[in-house]
Amino acid sequence: MSIAVPRRVLPVIVLSQFAGTSLWFAVNAVMPDLERAWQLPAGAVGTLTSAVQLGFVAGTLVFALLMVADRFRPQRVFLACALAGAALNALMLAVGGAFGLLVLLRFAVGFALAGVYPVGMKIAASWYRQRLGAVMGILIGALVLGTALPHGLRALAGAAPAGAAADGLAPWHLVIVGVSLLAATGGLATAWLVPDSPQATRGAPITPRALALIWSDRRLRASIFGYFGHMWELYAFYVLVPLIVAGRTTGPAASAVAFWTIAAGAAGCVAGGLLVRRFGSASVANFQLGTSAACCLAAPLLMAAPWPLFLVWLLVWGTTVAGDSPQFSTLTAQNAPPAVVGSVLTFTNCIGFAISVVSIELFVRAAQAWPLAYLLPALAAGPVLGLWMLRPLLRGLPAAGPSAAAPPASR
Repeated sequence: MSIAVPRRVLPVIVLSQFAGTSLWFAVNAVMPDLERAWQLPAGAVGTLTSAVQLGFVAGTLVFALLMVADRFRPQRVFLACALAGAALNALMLAVGGAFGLLVLLRFAVGFALAGVYPVGMKIAASWYRQRLGAVMGILIGALVLGTALPHGLRALAGAAPAGAAADGLAPWHLVIVGVSLLAATGGLATAWLVPDSPQATRGAPITPRALALIWSDRRLRASIFGYFGHMWELYAFYVLVPLIVAGRTTGPAASAVAFWTIAAGAAGCVAGGLLVRRFGSASVANFQLGTSAACCLAAPLLMAAPWPLFLVWLLVWGTTVAGDSPQFSTLTAQNAPPAVVGSVLTFTNCIGFAISVVSIELFVRAAQAWPLAYLLPALAAGPVLGLWMLRPLLRGLPAAGPSAAAPPASR
């Protein structure tokens, strides 16, 4: 049954998702400033990013086990978590360089994000059951733009004026405060402007049976392990982008390049969603995953390439490294048995983000000892594994067991 969807619903959800997820990489965008102001330890960027990822994993499991978005109105959950994340992010300005407190705050921000990103998806799914694939591309594109936003704000803030340190004012303060205000605004917009959908349904409780299905069902295994390979590369790339760019330019210009590199992934998400009807999710994901793997392997040549070629390489990489995300979510939802699709998606996301913690820690620590040109090709290990695992879906392998009856992504 189709319903009339108020025109404001999708724009509000998209903008709120963009605003809320800007909290994710707020620290990464100002890391050079923090290192100068607070003398943070080597590898701090990896530790702080991993703290956010682990907080998100913990929050996702807690929210799913307690069925928070079913017990309470999802819009209110989104609002509460956006406001909490905004406050925790702004509180970073008060820690004065205490690294342990900074790590705890970033973990708490990640926990709050578990009530923003997945809950925003749930709200959208309740309104757009018939064309969720295209909507998911737009929503994950908004997530990517939100991830890039702090770098853009840092570029707009410019260089620190003389005497800024003495006055306690610096451009990076504006970035942190701006991200917090934006996240809070997104939460308020969703709570005030997005009504309850008449199609909203209660989710099923989390069941451990889904963990066994992740390995035993051939088609489900193909899409999930493809996603795991994607996650090995994605967030490690986001963390390394400022380091890659720093070899060619510095200051606000470096932040601008980092912004456009990461933001390009939004175009990849939307374009992939448009191409799905013609080529299918598996083929679109396969192409984008293969292209990002090629960008990893080309790093030794293109790190020192002429500036225009260097920028093209980064933009292509940024476009494809994130562009396959909506398709992996869609494939997993399609191939999971309807009774456990929520559990499968929850466990898959948690494992994927845990994998990202491992890759972030490995590459950030390795970057302290070896040149990036030698390290970046190793990011291709994830996409190559993903391409190998996706083969059954490209061959049209019949589903095993009950997953054959799974519907298109609907939550």
